[in-house]
Amino acid sequence: MVRKQDTQQLKEYWGEWLTQKSTTAGDYLIEAYMPLVEYHVQRIRTHLPKSVREDDLRSHGMTGLLDALEKFDAGRDLKFDTYASFRVRGAIMDGLRQEDWLPRSVRDRSKKIEQTIESLEQKYGRNVLPEEVAAQLNIPVEEVLRTMNDTFFSHLLSIDEPTNDSGKEDTYANVIVDKNSQSPEDHVMNMATREELAAAVGQLNKNEQLVVSLFYVEEMTLTEIGEIMNLSTSRISQIHSKCIFKLQNLLKQN
Repeated sequence: MVRKQDTQQLKEYWGEWLTQKSTTAGDYLIEAYMPLVEYHVQRIRTHLPKSVREDDLRSHGMTGLLDALEKFDAGRDLKFDTYASFRVRGAIMDGLRQEDWLPRSVRDRSKKIEQTIESLEQKYGRNVLPEEVAAQLNIPVEEVLRTMNDTFFSHLLSIDEPTNDSGKEDTYANVIVDKNSQSPEDHVMNMATREELAAAVGQLNKNEQLVVSLFYVEEMTLTEIGEIMNLSTSRISQIHSKCIFKLQNLLKQN
């Protein structure tokens, strides 16, 4: 995911950067990989309140791109695009967490919803539906889904927390590499989380699983998913929100 640059020239600048840390080469590479930053800005922006400015996300993403250039090890069997993607996304998420982008009102509402979910689950002895939570709190179902959706993504920021490995400044996201070249260490560290999430997704119905797969694995937009499933974008959005609601409850139980 780079701008259309002359391939030979790109290789030459990479050589200059890796051997000499040339400023000219660094500037060229930053410009070449800017679309990578823009891609993650737009992907993450869709899950955030309108109050979050794109320029702030872009600034965090640029920090991640610069960090990726400084720390990239060309000797590893890992493409720069893959490595930089996690650095860029991690920097954006880290910036959001530090700025506490989720409004206090949403956090308070989320806490009330979670308490209601827990109370109803104890009462009925099963997973509850968002409609039941909404009825109990006397609020619209859409508000329950929207709140849970926002808080779900705020909880996902934990993958970008600094590791406890003294002497290093890496985040947990840095150990995730291209799935075609994953090391044994990375595999072990991520296996438990992957299995837990896969088990939760397996409890969704077929349409919900398809939406999750197309959105998070194939990285399609809600509109594109709607075209594939012959449903409106708003309907796909509703299915996606319900998926998040269900997954959050299922993961909370584990």
